[in-house]
Amino acid sequence: MTTQATPKTNSDEAKIRDNQGGTWLYSNTVKEHFFNPRNILKAGEEAQYESYSKGRVGSPACGDEMVLWLKIDPETEKIIDCKWQTFGCGSAIASTSMLSVMLLENGGMTIDAALKIKPQDIMRRLEGLPNRKIHCSVLGDKALQAAINDWFRITGKHDRVITQGAKVIDPILHITDHDIEEVVLEGAKTLEEVQKKLKVGVASPESIPEIEQLIRFYSEKYYGGE
Repeated sequence: MTTQATPKTNSDEAKIRDNQGGTWLYSNTVKEHFFNPRNILKAGEEAQYESYSKGRVGSPACGDEMVLWLKIDPETEKIIDCKWQTFGCGSAIASTSMLSVMLLENGGMTIDAALKIKPQDIMRRLEGLPNRKIHCSVLGDKALQAAINDWFRITGKHDRVITQGAKVIDPILHITDHDIEEVVLEGAKTLEEVQKKLKVGVASPESIPEIEQLIRFYSEKYYGGE
């Protein structure tokens, strides 16, 4: 939904009017992180962060999309840098900005501590979100988990990959149907292209027929079978 900010008032809350004439109240903290987002990755800088682990959730075709990059110290497992991009509304921008601040506070959170962050924690730091926008903080939580899973795979810690709510397709690498979906959303349309990104099915070739079926399904879903 497209929103338009009204002029600043003396109130402690910023009023945002939607295109149906309704009004939501956003805290000044949300407003601050929307207009001055922290740790955002600017256009053209992506190449500088190729070595970072990355989590992508959502799709611009369906609504909000979020991408989160993490640099993690392999010795301490602390998050020492965090960048992000969000395609979405002001609440999604503010939520991701606040999440990035939380991850880097006090020298950086450990992975274990970061995985304990709940959407409610982000909303609390933002001093609340409208009920219709709570899903935006959930998106950040999912992107964080995806980025940490990516780091587990990069570092060979496949037994630590979190697969809650997804079907495991490759039991050796703990790769799920959601992982395959995200890679197809990024543009991979063949088994070879998917394996280049995920190595899925390499160590468990018996899973290849199901992998190919999923690739066809998601290609049809998002690209019309092109």
